[in-house]
Amino acid sequence: MAFGIDRNELNRWKAAVSEGRIAFLTHYWLDSRFPGINTVTKVGCADRERLADWCRSHGLPPEYIHNRSPFPHFDLLGPRQADILRREGQWEQLRRFKLL
Repeated sequence: MAFGIDRNELNRWKAAVSEGRIAFLTHYWLDSRFPGINTVTKVGCADRERLADWCRSHGLPPEYIHNRSPFPHFDLLGPRQADILRREGQWEQLRRFKLL
């Protein structure tokens, strides 16, 4: 279950993904499979090869990309989430979701 974002944020992410840009969308999230994890960042890009290259550049396995057309994305969670958001300069999302 996702919460903590509004329709405008979601639409901006979708537009950026559709344009082939790497886009970040962090939201609160609860899933019993991941106890203690309460946020996820969806890193999306409609250009699947660009997204795969992005994954490899961060040491992430591109085979875990969710190939959900038209918004393929990689889910970042846990300690790697904050680390990669820092490296990508996503300070607003880090502060807003208390990941600093």
